[in-house]
Amino acid sequence: MKHFVLILTFSLFFSCAEKKYHVSRIEGTKIGIENTLSESSEIENFIKPYRDNINTDLSQVLSFAPITLDKNGTWQTSAGNFLSDITLEKSNPVFQKRENKSIDICLLNHGGIRSIIPSGNITARTAYEVMPFENTTIVVGLKGEQIEEIANYIVSEKKPHPLSGMSFVIAKDKSVKDILVQGKPLDKNKIYYVVTSDYLVNGGDNMIFFKKSVEKYDLDYKLRNVMIDYFKTNKEIKANTNERIKEE
Repeated sequence: MKHFVLILTFSLFFSCAEKKYHVSRIEGTKIGIENTLSESSEIENFIKPYRDNINTDLSQVLSFAPITLDKNGTWQTSAGNFLSDITLEKSNPVFQKRENKSIDICLLNHGGIRSIIPSGNITARTAYEVMPFENTTIVVGLKGEQIEEIANYIVSEKKPHPLSGMSFVIAKDKSVKDILVQGKPLDKNKIYYVVTSDYLVNGGDNMIFFKKSVEKYDLDYKLRNVMIDYFKTNKEIKANTNERIKEE
């Protein structure tokens, strides 16, 4: 397979008086990168110790999965249930210690799960494959009406976004009813604390209800590290199968 490096040369001219730069010409040169290029032993010898150390760390067995957890499902998935549950579980003690408050809900995005969690031995590499991004956990305070917006958003998107701590029913007319948070009916006058990712807090996946938050806390705790920490403290992993979203 051929790859190419495109070298662009920019010619500039500017006026000294006004100090304004303008592009007058763009030239490109294509340099082919092929398998025929010889490997540099000097570079390889320099990189090898670092690569070996990283591979050793990533290959260390941390836990075990009896069955594969994947993204298949209509309103919820085994991987989504697992990730939202452990994110709430591992983030809550951090939030309680720092703010003396408890997290009610976890909402992540279906597209953020980039790989299955295969059955068998679980390593740190598994966490990097599932969560390759540098997303960190953010807790936001949302009013009850925004919690209702979350439910309506999930229904309108028709995607099994990972959800924990919250459940609701989809009526036959596709409206939302019977919203429960931590097993209790939704109180529109209450502030609920939702843990999610910095990507979603900033409007990712069109989750604009996060923009209406009345409080925001950065836990400085990467989603990937949530997984690794959970793997380290649980010899076997499994997903809860309780229904979070039901249809009439």
